[in-house]
Amino acid sequence: MEEWPFHDGNIHNLLDGRQFDIRQNCRDVDHSLQMHSSVIRRFALEEELEGHQSCVNAIAWNSSGTLLISGSDDARINIWGYSGRKLLHSIETGHSANIFCTKFIPETSDELVVSGAGDAEVRLFNLSRLNGRGLHDGATTPSALYQCHTRRVKKLAVEVGNPNVVWSASEDGTLRQHDFREGTSCPPAGSSQQECRNVLLDLRCGAKRSLADPPKHTLALKSCDISSTRPHLLLVGGNDAFARLYDRRMLPPLTSCRKRMSPPTCVNYFCPMHLSDRGRSSLHLTHVTFSPNGEEVLLSYSGEHVYLMDINHASGSVMQYTSGDVSELMTFTPVPNRQEHQPSVSSFFQNGLRKRSNTAARVEKCRMLVEIAKRSLEERTNIFHAIEACNEVLDGNNGDIDPSLRHECLCTRAALLLQRKWKNDAHMAVRDCHDARRIDNSSFRAHYCMAEALEQLGKHKEALNFAVAAQCFSPFDTMAAEKVENLKKQLAVAEAEKNNKASDGSPKSEPRAGRVLSLSDILYRTEGNSDASQDGPRSDREDSDYDEELELDFETSISGDEGHDVESNMLHGSLNLRIHRRGDAIRETGPNGSCGSPSLSSQNKKSAYQHEAVIDMKQRYIGHCNVGTDIKQASFLGQRGEYVASGSDDGRWFIWEKRTGRLIKMLLGDGAVVNCVQCHPFDCFVATSGIDSTIKLWCPTAAVPSMVAGGSTGPETSNVLEAMESNQRKLCRNHEAILPFELLERLRMHEFSEGSLHPFECAQS
Repeated sequence: MEEWPFHDGNIHNLLDGRQFDIRQNCRDVDHSLQMHSSVIRRFALEEELEGHQSCVNAIAWNSSGTLLISGSDDARINIWGYSGRKLLHSIETGHSANIFCTKFIPETSDELVVSGAGDAEVRLFNLSRLNGRGLHDGATTPSALYQCHTRRVKKLAVEVGNPNVVWSASEDGTLRQHDFREGTSCPPAGSSQQECRNVLLDLRCGAKRSLADPPKHTLALKSCDISSTRPHLLLVGGNDAFARLYDRRMLPPLTSCRKRMSPPTCVNYFCPMHLSDRGRSSLHLTHVTFSPNGEEVLLSYSGEHVYLMDINHASGSVMQYTSGDVSELMTFTPVPNRQEHQPSVSSFFQNGLRKRSNTAARVEKCRMLVEIAKRSLEERTNIFHAIEACNEVLDGNNGDIDPSLRHECLCTRAALLLQRKWKNDAHMAVRDCHDARRIDNSSFRAHYCMAEALEQLGKHKEALNFAVAAQCFSPFDTMAAEKVENLKKQLAVAEAEKNNKASDGSPKSEPRAGRVLSLSDILYRTEGNSDASQDGPRSDREDSDYDEELELDFETSISGDEGHDVESNMLHGSLNLRIHRRGDAIRETGPNGSCGSPSLSSQNKKSAYQHEAVIDMKQRYIGHCNVGTDIKQASFLGQRGEYVASGSDDGRWFIWEKRTGRLIKMLLGDGAVVNCVQCHPFDCFVATSGIDSTIKLWCPTAAVPSMVAGGSTGPETSNVLEAMESNQRKLCRNHEAILPFELLERLRMHEFSEGSLHPFECAQS
């Protein structure tokens, strides 16, 4: 299929342009050259850094890019030199569990480093005290030790220019602020002396099952970030679908964890609209981060894709929605033709004069891409590239195209998405059809594709309404007539089954207290209790105030590489699972700050709850798989953040153009899973890590540009599509006989627990 250039332009033109207006342009050109599509497509593996004995869960550069820090399952922190690619320090931290996060403390001459781990501890180390020590001279005494968290510490954040404070996000539902000036230690969590007043965010009653539900569950934090341009802004993500943006200046004073607090008001919620009303507790974030300029955020979901959102959108923006908008999107109502789909003022005028340069050429290119996409739709070939062609038109040149061409492209992309059927493609098609209807409310294609999309989502009643409308707009079209009849038959069958079940007098399900839970029930109880349709109404169980919570502990005999099959990317071994019911201890009531007091009914709580507005997605990045671990990152590449990268469960890592979501590069970076992708602050250089014990270093050394690793000169498209389709099958698979992410994570980290009940044996193969 025909290729088209990326939006960063021709690199030779950038180099030639540096001789003009050097004072203003040189810096911008240098930023553009750091990560340019022509060099990204030449990325290849330069070197592997060896020094850890197990999985490398965290990597980070210092501010100058001269040092790289890494943390591992071996409970060691390693410091690497960038220029010589050598191991400079190896710190035996004393952590009793896996290290998940490491950072350099700013403005300390890179002498202070901090780590957070699965033992719920945060430890601070002074590298200057390591002078004269060997690489393996035993445990290093930390300069500060904070033990106030009760669950695993998954992410640390630092503020540019602040050498005194580090923030830690934990699965206990709190984000804590540790000030080195106020103390270098604290009693362990749960001790009688423990009264650390360092809780900045108490989100133990902050998780939401859906947008319409009030927060009432513990939000186990997985990630956090502080804006480098506006350090008062704090972004957090955890075990629900919503990332939250807070202004630290507006938060209440630091508190202790003695009393559960109501979640503070956040500046913004972020969540793609189609994920906001699922009511699934399994949906959660694994990573959140700000863009380099602080104007955008990137969210990576477990079992989902990577999404880009804007921060600065005033109320009423088209990117903002409420819970009512979710259902309205799929409900047939007459809509007025929208007139604002005209080129923006900036595309017509510049310094008072109409811009004419290149506009005609861009419009012609857009028409050509739409024709290419339509041809692929008719021939049912090259669907992936046809969708990317539509993305280029709609996301890359939106201001240059007229409403009729935009409408045609939206309908074409919707039909292509419905053919491809990757995860959430039907939801993306619904969006396109909705936008197309707002351009032309009597469009047959928009209404027919909407009916098709809703049918794929299991919303047959809504689909029938759009199919009937399509038939009205084109009475002699046989496809619309067939669609109407098929939907009527499906609804009739569903109604008959419902009546049969009602007339059978089937006994109601057993009371909760008397039900015996099988291992399958526990592993898949969330999906098993939901409707067949991924968007159907939530069950009464999920609406109740009482929320059963189970803990699963286990022992494993896997060690080293003995249980790892490199070919199939699977882990083998036996597990001893111990299942305990956590009881009522977690559900505090009364003056201790309850999350869900039985005295207050669900109905009353919901009637008093004010629904928040949420910022919707701006772009989606697909092709990778994020299921196996809950520390998988998504990162911006380059000082301008024009590219997005993410690791994957298939051992690869992916790079996309931020603006259009177009895949630029796919590289094999690990024998099992790539979790971390970190771009050098200034150079065209990337470090990655994952399940392997090595850190991979990447730079543009391939002889020829290519979409796959190493600059392959042979056919590459089939390999890329095969890998992405395999990942999509993993994402779409339901009730797979694999352990959920948390157990797989623990299995990978060889955690052990004691004093549990009800042992179960299971084997993963």
